[in-house]
Amino acid sequence: MQIYNTLTRRKEPFTPLEPGKVNMYVCGMTVYDYCHLGHARVMVAFDVVTRYLRWRGYDVTYVRNITDIDDKILKRADENGETIAALTQRMIVAMHEDEARLGVLRPNHEPRATGHVAEIIAMIETLIDKGYAYPAENGDVYYRVRKFAGYGKLNNRNLDEMRAGARVEVEEHKEDPLDFVLWKAAKPGEASWSSPWGEGRPGWHIECSAMSTCCLGDTFDIHGGGPDLTFPHHENEIAQSEAATGKTYVNTWMHAGAVRVNQEKMSKSLGNFSTIREVLEVHDPEVVRYLLVASHYRSPINYAPDALAEARKSLERFYNALEGVDLTAVRALEGRIDGRYAERFTAAMDDDFNTPEALAVLFDLVRELNRARKESPDEAPVLAAELRRLGGVLGLFAQEPQLFLKGDQALLPLAEDEIEARIVQRAEAKKAKDFVAADTIRDELAGLGIVLKDSREGTSWIFEPPGR
Repeated sequence: MQIYNTLTRRKEPFTPLEPGKVNMYVCGMTVYDYCHLGHARVMVAFDVVTRYLRWRGYDVTYVRNITDIDDKILKRADENGETIAALTQRMIVAMHEDEARLGVLRPNHEPRATGHVAEIIAMIETLIDKGYAYPAENGDVYYRVRKFAGYGKLNNRNLDEMRAGARVEVEEHKEDPLDFVLWKAAKPGEASWSSPWGEGRPGWHIECSAMSTCCLGDTFDIHGGGPDLTFPHHENEIAQSEAATGKTYVNTWMHAGAVRVNQEKMSKSLGNFSTIREVLEVHDPEVVRYLLVASHYRSPINYAPDALAEARKSLERFYNALEGVDLTAVRALEGRIDGRYAERFTAAMDDDFNTPEALAVLFDLVRELNRARKESPDEAPVLAAELRRLGGVLGLFAQEPQLFLKGDQALLPLAEDEIEARIVQRAEAKKAKDFVAADTIRDELAGLGIVLKDSREGTSWIFEPPGR
């Protein structure tokens, strides 16, 4: 198995520190608002990584933190007139609802920054004792960037370039403009904790250093996150953690690609910003997940109506192939599949979790399944079961085919019993050889997005909203 390491900027053979076991930490959400599509990208990308590693037999410990104290949280709680605890708990519940709808498995551990203040303070004290940090007169504590010889290695930057291009506000309490805060002195009325430097709260970067090492040890296998975190957040994590422990912090760094909306950067200022729950009000969660999985995790994704329509059509191909296949006889027949699809699927995923290539293998399997349904019906259940099994590694194809193909029932222009009644009327018209009436019923339903599918077993239907 090979994984692209952001630190070395190349694919490398993946060898965990402990054979058969993988420790992975991913930077999670700052819970002051509902999760957006960028969060969904990271959630789904590392859900696939976790699912696949476990499918390959690794014992995976997946840690994804929650930042439940920072400037944005303080500001939003004040604007809402609610306590910080009430705001963050409400947003955490919403986050869990969103990820569950997207089929994202919960991490093994979800540490919160407010639950690790003692460990954060201890790490800051270590950094001060080693000369990597210093308390300032204003009650803040800063990290000495120039003290750490490897600073910039994750992003391939040197300090002089950073200093020359930096837009750094004048801060009289810093020794150097590049130094960053580890501990913030509390302003009057702010949430705070007692520390050797007075009342205050942790800086954002130190939270992840403390929580990751507390949960996974001084060195662990994989650290992941969004594309915007490489600098300064992850760069600062490396500097803090390696200065404090004297050890390599992380062996493999992974970063998911960005989400763009109609080829533009997603941002509130452009008016193209969407929360996960807003998107899922309109689109089937599996369609959104498929869109996220269909691109390589390091590639940018374009979120647009045509991209979602294409994702829907792709999923329909899979579910159409699965529809009506009886899987009850699979156990007796499973020895008849030769395993070549699983081998090709594994080869694709072993190559830096190449989900587009893995899906290409599943499309080949669908073609074989469709052939078998016509020519070798006894083979079809085995192929369908294999499609379900491999798709499950990507978190796909778990719905009942007929339910998915019928679409979002809330958007149906007619009640289901009305649709079924029209189908019965059409069948009676055909029996009476009144084909004009039968075709009229079919065309009227099609105009509402209800597409009829005739087969030897009878007539079924799917819902395809006009303009989707």
